[in-house]
Amino acid sequence: MHDQPANLYLIPTPLAEGSLDVFPDETIRVIHSLTHFITEKSKTSRRFIKASGHPLAQSELTVLEIPKHDRIDFKELLSPCLEGHPTGLMSEAGAPCIADPGGEIVRKAHDWNIPVVPLTGPSAIFLALMASGMNGQRFTFNGYLPAKKGDLAGALRHLERISAKERSTQLFIETPYRNTQLIQSAIHCLQANTMFGISANIHSGNAYFKTKRIAEWNKTNIPDFHKIPIVYSLLSS
Repeated sequence: MHDQPANLYLIPTPLAEGSLDVFPDETIRVIHSLTHFITEKSKTSRRFIKASGHPLAQSELTVLEIPKHDRIDFKELLSPCLEGHPTGLMSEAGAPCIADPGGEIVRKAHDWNIPVVPLTGPSAIFLALMASGMNGQRFTFNGYLPAKKGDLAGALRHLERISAKERSTQLFIETPYRNTQLIQSAIHCLQANTMFGISANIHSGNAYFKTKRIAEWNKTNIPDFHKIPIVYSLLSS
């Protein structure tokens, strides 16, 4: 182990192809200074690293994947930091550790006195909240809602009750191929006055941000969002 562990940099990644212009120069500079990375998917991360203009060849980089189903070997993943090599932690899309794996790795880094340095870049959740026009002072991210239709309706009504009680914005996501079912369920089961927001294809050339009351969504010709990444939001009064 090195006398002083090197930094673990938390590096956001693009939300859409060709959106490198949203990254600050400092974030790109740090990426270019690194030779070790921890990622959710090495193929996606290597594509981003290459597109950023990293000065080294891919063969000169060490990219370790976070296992999806197996137990995480923290010592293996964080060994570069412990040996004095600054390392970047990347998610599949957006900010690491926010609706993405990586939180356990950061917690272990703290346990082992590895300096943690978050870098600036896109987060779909926070961009959706910003664009929603809803309460940004009090909000909750709920991850994925249940897939079954009856359970989904119950979960949406539950979030609506919490939102009304706390005056809080409720944010959630869905597997892209179930977008139509979720939107139809929301329009069918939520109260007419509840605000419902759709933030789709963030940072792409055809991004879509709309917030309307459920009564207004009922009169709206909603685009086809099949297989499109969306962050949903609701606020009830």
